[in-house]
Amino acid sequence: MLNTIDLAVLGLAAYRATQLGVHDTILDPARQRLAAWHNKKIDSRPRGFLMQLIGCIYCLGWWASGAVLTVWWFWRDNQVVQFGLLWFAVAGAQALLNRRDDTFGG
Repeated sequence: MLNTIDLAVLGLAAYRATQLGVHDTILDPARQRLAAWHNKKIDSRPRGFLMQLIGCIYCLGWWASGAVLTVWWFWRDNQVVQFGLLWFAVAGAQALLNRRDDTFGG
């Protein structure tokens, strides 16, 4: 079972992964290529599903959380994995604090 610290770290890492996939401009080119691919066959259900997935913070968040948890579950003793998850967790905390500042001033 997860302890509170592990849960917080994994939650922050999943939050950051979700923000990266849905909002961050660094992935705009990839999202634009996927949109162009989708537009070539607009009635394709798999393509529509993928576009809905990357446009929905709750949908992608579900899968990002599962991916983060899976990585932690199977490779938690790997120092590279630990470092990567902690990096995402710290970035997630930073992003949340920035959102707080943007909302309330800071």
